Amino acid sequence: MAFQNPVTSLFGIEYPIIQAGMIWASGWRLASAVSNAGGLGVIGSGSMYPDVLREHIQKCKSATDKPFGVNVPLLYPDLDKHIQIILEEKVPVVFTSAGNPKTWTPLLKAHGVKVVHVVSSSKFAVKSQEAGVDAVVAEGFEAGGHNGREETTTMVLIPAVAAAVTIPVIAAGGIGSGKAMAAAFALGASGVQVGSRFVATPEASSHAAFKQAVITAGEGDTMLSLKQLTPVRLLKNAFFEAVKKAESEGADIEQLKGLLGRGRAKKGMFEGQLDEGELEIGQVSALIREIKPAADVLHEIWNEFRATCSQLGSL
Repeated sequence: MAFQNPVTSLFGIEYPIIQAGMIWASGWRLASAVSNAGGLGVIGSGSMYPDVLREHIQKCKSATDKPFGVNVPLLYPDLDKHIQIILEEKVPVVFTSAGNPKTWTPLLKAHGVKVVHVVSSSKFAVKSQEAGVDAVVAEGFEAGGHNGREETTTMVLIPAVAAAVTIPVIAAGGIGSGKAMAAAFALGASGVQVGSRFVATPEASSHAAFKQAVITAGEGDTMLSLKQLTPVRLLKNAFFEAVKKAESEGADIEQLKGLLGRGRAKKGMFEGQLDEGELEIGQVSALIREIKPAADVLHEIWNEFRATCSQLGSL
């Protein structure tokens, strides 16, 4: 019997597993592979010019007849162009982040698009529900990339958000296995969003050197950085150490912006410059030890989730 719950029903997917829309990692190849495997693949538009986004959407539509989504950072400078392309291409699901969901949710929903907003607190989850979104991704402090200033861990965030809203809650942050998925469901989630684990796949568009750095990372090899700008979890490298030194010496926001420069994330994650690039990845990288196809990753998570739930039910 097919598994059904609020998240699978909302998106029309087989498994309540969503691949995070990550910059420089999640293009059409990864998104279509995850969707074809029964989850929800998501194109990360934050690193794409509008014409590049359209190309990825069209290629994804050619590669899968299953639902897929696009992640849209609401602070993106060409946001209106991205939204227009999403509507023209009839993308079924949009994940918004880093901004106010009230701005674009009504327009997207008026065109039949399912809208999900990424939050880091129960307060913003309530505001997202009030804005009319269909679900929220509650992303804990363990997650890679940009994080909430509250620094609330997934273990605390998920039950808080689940108690605060009536719409489906999708857990994110530190989730790369079926056991972690079972824990998220026990805390009140109806689905999980997985990012870092899908970086270590052949389909991810990130550089091979970055993928290798991910699967060799250990506990404590990632830390939150650039808190004066926008907090971001990074693998420790020469750039991270330079930021740490500057912050310890009292660098102000403008000095940190100068140190960050432009294209730092592309340099690290897409071009493979592991010393000078910005290497965004989650704490769960310490548990990832091999690169394998996205479909295998998804099915392993799902099978372990079911096995874990079955074992817990027999206690």
